[in-house]
Amino acid sequence: MSILLTKISKNYGAQKALKEVSLTIKKGQITGLLGPNGAGKSTLMKIITGAILPTSGTAEVNGIDVVASPLQVQQSLGYLPEHNPQYLELFVREYLEYVAQIYKVGKERIPTVIAQTVLGPEQHKKIGALSKGYRQRVGLAAALIPDPDVLILDEPTTGLDPAQLIEIRALLKNIAVDKTVLFSTHIMQEVVELCDTAIFLTSGKIAKKCNREEIEKGPAHLEALFST
Repeated sequence: MSILLTKISKNYGAQKALKEVSLTIKKGQITGLLGPNGAGKSTLMKIITGAILPTSGTAEVNGIDVVASPLQVQQSLGYLPEHNPQYLELFVREYLEYVAQIYKVGKERIPTVIAQTVLGPEQHKKIGALSKGYRQRVGLAAALIPDPDVLILDEPTTGLDPAQLIEIRALLKNIAVDKTVLFSTHIMQEVVELCDTAIFLTSGKIAKKCNREEIEKGPAHLEALFST
């Protein structure tokens, strides 16, 4: 199993952000995480990455306990947060080389990642000069630097126009061929086009799980599930 969560709870004082969430995501799957704002999606993703610790429960990535060995877990996954932090004054290639240094990955990895994310024509531009769609590509490229087995993407298509959405979806399909991908979204068409599994979070709990057969019923069906 790539990701295994067992009765994960997270409290912020009196607020219960997650309530005994148990979840298994198999290797090679693309899983969509859906739910209203405040449902606990970002909190769940941060726990999987080891960025924050659960109040109770256990989380494993590739058989490694997130609480016991967070740095080891982080070496095996790539993470794109909802608010994609970047150094806008750096050139694209320069920024990716900086990320590679953090991960202690050789510069020879950079051309592969640039090709994967189709950033070749933009690699010598400053990040601040790029469109939001290309900045998201840079964020994905940074997440791919360590060649992770698992990708965690928090609303990777937020704020993109229709053309950019198509580009990023195609990119995710290509990337996910040999990786496990968990991403959050509010866009049902995105789930239909990309996901093997969809998970609905409501008030910190898993409300529903949908397999590919149910997902293929279309965005309207998913919207109906989302609103119930």
